[in-house]
Amino acid sequence: MTEIRVPTLGESVTEATIAKWFKAEGDSVAADEPLLELETDKVSVEVPAPAAGTLSEITAKDGETVEVGALLGQIAEGAGGAKPAPKAGAKADAPAANAKSEAPKSEAPKSEAPAGNGAAPSGGGTEVRVPSLGESVTEATVARIIKGEGESVGADEPLVELETDKVSVEVPAPTGGTIVSLAVKEGDTVEVGGLIGTISGSGAAAGAKPAPAKAAEAPKTSASSSEMPPAPSAKKAMAEAGLSPDQVQGTGKRGQILKGDVLGAIEGGATAPAAKAAPAQQSRAPSPAGDADREERVPMTRLRRTIAKRLKDAQDTAAMLTTFNDVDMSAVMDLRKQYKDVFEKKHSVKLGFMAFFAKACVHALKEVPAVNAEIDGNDLVYKNYYHMGIAVGTPKGLVVPVVKDCDQLGFADIEKTIADFGKRARDGQLKLDEMQGGTFTITNGGIYGSLMSTPILNAPQSGILGMHRIEQRPVAVGNEIKLRPMMYLALSYDHRIVDGKEAVTFLVRVKEAIEDPQRLLLDL
Repeated sequence: MTEIRVPTLGESVTEATIAKWFKAEGDSVAADEPLLELETDKVSVEVPAPAAGTLSEITAKDGETVEVGALLGQIAEGAGGAKPAPKAGAKADAPAANAKSEAPKSEAPKSEAPAGNGAAPSGGGTEVRVPSLGESVTEATVARIIKGEGESVGADEPLVELETDKVSVEVPAPTGGTIVSLAVKEGDTVEVGGLIGTISGSGAAAGAKPAPAKAAEAPKTSASSSEMPPAPSAKKAMAEAGLSPDQVQGTGKRGQILKGDVLGAIEGGATAPAAKAAPAQQSRAPSPAGDADREERVPMTRLRRTIAKRLKDAQDTAAMLTTFNDVDMSAVMDLRKQYKDVFEKKHSVKLGFMAFFAKACVHALKEVPAVNAEIDGNDLVYKNYYHMGIAVGTPKGLVVPVVKDCDQLGFADIEKTIADFGKRARDGQLKLDEMQGGTFTITNGGIYGSLMSTPILNAPQSGILGMHRIEQRPVAVGNEIKLRPMMYLALSYDHRIVDGKEAVTFLVRVKEAIEDPQRLLLDL
């Protein structure tokens, strides 16, 4: 007997609801075939069969809430052991209807199987597969093909660029050689472990391979779709989008169409048949002439969709409130002006304002630990470490790399880390583990000219500090009115954890540390 259990569902996700079982007790299942769909507060996840056999028992029904690791059901491998034989027979029957592909099947079984994956590793070919993309990340979109079929590649040279909902990742060649075939194209959605392509170590062999691989592609598509029908969730998604199976390239086992494949097809520009487009054009007719021609509809990237969902979830979940203060930047600006040249000469990095604010926030978090805590179910989790998230704007959206153990780093180390994050974020080179585990976040809208804002929490954190532009404003200094470089600070916080007094105290401590930087040195 093989147990079916709730898989890991991602950071801070401990339970899910069973949306729907695709199989009933007594049904035969194939390895990796979707059994059920789980819904969490973030995503829907299909649970595949861990082994082939017969679904002998379902222990959790539709609509039940289950925890990570909980038993969902069991597969009797022995009872299903008789199934593979008919399946093999079915495979033989299906090609029999296609007289073209049946004849060579017994003569060249090896070359036919790879063709279904869009590759032709008949001999010494090396497969390139989608690497592990980090905790809770199961699929990605092919953003860019860097090397095409027939091109030579060196070991570790990038082949394709994958985009997940968090970062962009380049997939390197595991070995040098020539690309025999590619099983993906730009815009495709691929799962972890899915085939990307094949590399042949022999240049001569590679030259002859691409043509037959492509020739076999068309008949194999129909064969693979007959072997494994679309997943139930994929059927639903196709119906909603008005797509037919021949418009979607399946990436599941034996070419099965998964829900992610449908979403990828939609992102890639697949559209419903013309019959569905007609009503849309009719509805546009009454609008002013030329308006529709001046519109551009672009699918949201995975990163943008995730940002939108996380920000909305934060608003819906947390009791979010923002408190403000202003800070006189004179002392920090004078200190920076006095030491910036010698600092850069010694540490090879510029002395900016972010290191001061990071250190000031660590100082304040130690005094007000609630701002460094998070809610986990009915518990409050206080973090006795200080992983500072620094929001970085990129052409693809906002990302938040994390400076780990910020309290143990010096000013130079913080500035170097932030500068490195900023450069790699813009180049799409950040790693997943560099954007996880933050306990508090700083975002600087001032670099774009913002005077004041109310930043949204980076869940599950309970606090985020918003910095803004520095401008000369008249302030009372003793009995005089003077112009000083002032900045508004905003602290958004989760009122479920942080009381108003604690939030104000935190912001005052940050203000004091910036206006009198010696306090940081003396830990006051």
